[in-house]
Amino acid sequence: MTLGVTLGSTAVQRTIDSTVQLAREARDAGLHSAWFGQTFAYDSPSLAAIVGREVPGLQVGTSAIPIFGRHPLLVSSQAQTAQAATGGRYHLGLALGTQHLTETGFGIPYQRPIGLLREFLTALRPLLETGSADFHGELLTATTPYSAAVPGAQPPVPLLVAAMGPQALRVSGELADGILPFLAGPRALAEHIVPAVTAAATAAGRPAPRIVALVPGVVTSNAEADAVRESAAEALALYERIPSYQRAIERSGATRAAELAVIGDEETVAAEVRRYHEAGATEVVFTATELNGEAGRGRTWKLLGELSRS
Repeated sequence: MTLGVTLGSTAVQRTIDSTVQLAREARDAGLHSAWFGQTFAYDSPSLAAIVGREVPGLQVGTSAIPIFGRHPLLVSSQAQTAQAATGGRYHLGLALGTQHLTETGFGIPYQRPIGLLREFLTALRPLLETGSADFHGELLTATTPYSAAVPGAQPPVPLLVAAMGPQALRVSGELADGILPFLAGPRALAEHIVPAVTAAATAAGRPAPRIVALVPGVVTSNAEADAVRESAAEALALYERIPSYQRAIERSGATRAAELAVIGDEETVAAEVRRYHEAGATEVVFTATELNGEAGRGRTWKLLGELSRS
C-alpha cells in the first residue's frame, strides 16, 4: 500500500526545523509521502522543497494551492523549483478554494471557478512539461517570451487537483494526473468520484488517474475513542459549511464530517485503509493524526508505516 501523512496543521504552526524533524520521523516509520496544506502562512511548495531536500527518500507534495489569486507562470516556477530541489520527488496539488477565503483574503470575486480551473491547467501543463506556454483564454493569459524551464526539474511535476464535484472531476480527468479528494469516504469514491474522473481521463486519451484520498484518522484505544471523535467533530466542522464538502459527505453516507474520521484501534484503522483502496484510491494520506496528541500520532504512523511496507 502507498500511504502518507499531512504535516501541516492550522491548529499547530511548527517551525521549519521541527517540520523537517517530523518528516524524518515519517520516513523512518516507513511512510511513503508527506503533504503540506496551503494557508495564509507558509508557502507550501517552498516548505515541501526544504523538507524533501533535507529528508531523502520521502515524497513530498502540496495539498492544495487555491488557484484564485495565483498565476500558472508563478505556480510553475514554484513547482519546478521544488522538483529540482527534491530530485524529482515533488507533487503539485491545486484547488478551487472557497468563495469566503477568496473574496475576503484576496478581494477578488469568486467567479467561474470551473472555467478558471480548465484554463489554469491548460496553461500550466506545458509549462511543467516543456517550460513554455502560449495560452490566451477568457480568464487568463500565460506566455513565455523566454524559457520558464528550471534545470533539474525532472520528471515533469505530477499535477493533481482537489476535485470532488462532477465538473471539477471532468476537467481534472482531462487535464491533470489525478485528484486529491478529502472527506470523501469509500462509498463516494467507488460510486461517484473514481468512475467520473476515470471516464474523463479515458475519453481524453490519458492514463488512469491517481486517486490520492486524504483521510482524517488516528489510532487510539477504545477508552479514548469518544473523546477523540469529539475533537474530530470540532476540527472538521468548518467543512460542513462548504458546499463541495457537504455533497461529498452526503455521498459518503454521512451527515457530519467527523463520521468520516477513521478512529479506533490498529485493526479498525487497517480495515478502513483497505476499504479506501478497494474503493479505488491509489494512495491514502492520513490527516489530523495529531488529534490524540503525540502518543496517538506516533501510534498511527507506526501502523501506517507497517501497512505501507506490507
